[in-house]
Amino acid sequence: MRTPDVLTPEEIMALLKELPEPLRTAAELGAFTGLRRGELIGLQWEDVDFENLVIHVRRSVVMMVQGAPKAEASAKDVPLDAALAESLLKLRLVGPYNRETDWVFASPTMKGKQPLWPGTLWRRYGRPAVKTAKIQKRVGFHTFRHRYTTLLTQNNEEVKLVQELLRHANSRITLDLYARRVCRTRGWHKALVRMVLNKGEALA
Repeated sequence: MRTPDVLTPEEIMALLKELPEPLRTAAELGAFTGLRRGELIGLQWEDVDFENLVIHVRRSVVMMVQGAPKAEASAKDVPLDAALAESLLKLRLVGPYNRETDWVFASPTMKGKQPLWPGTLWRRYGRPAVKTAKIQKRVGFHTFRHRYTTLLTQNNEEVKLVQELLRHANSRITLDLYARRVCRTRGWHKALVRMVLNKGEALA
């Protein structure tokens, strides 16, 4: 199997700078929550708990077909950083589809009745942004999930915690497919989120 490409913090910042909304917010969520592509596209506003800062993973949308999350473990709540919650709230306030049952990433072409096609969204806006950011790597939605995994391992988090945050069925998946351990100080994850989202805080 090909080793997945992982974006550096500098590449993440450069790429997000070039991404238009709503793809930018989708990329932020992927990079800093580890949500899978189908889970991202399947989000509705009622799934985002702004008060308690969690995302309820209730469905996955693949080829515009709604289904249950990938596994029982995948349906666990995902913690939401306050800066990411702010990005989501801004997106909701400016969008025409902001009722509780509306899709977070609603398709304007379909008048909000279905979410955006992730493949089309990435081909139209993601690939050009990667090129403009001068990133020489293969980048797609799943790249952001790998970035999240690397953030966790760089924080020296225990495998069990990484497994829970990625919502894997068992730690073997976490170890065999994802873990790239790099020793760094704790708090790096939060600092990176703040830097990427232009909150004016430097990396630890």
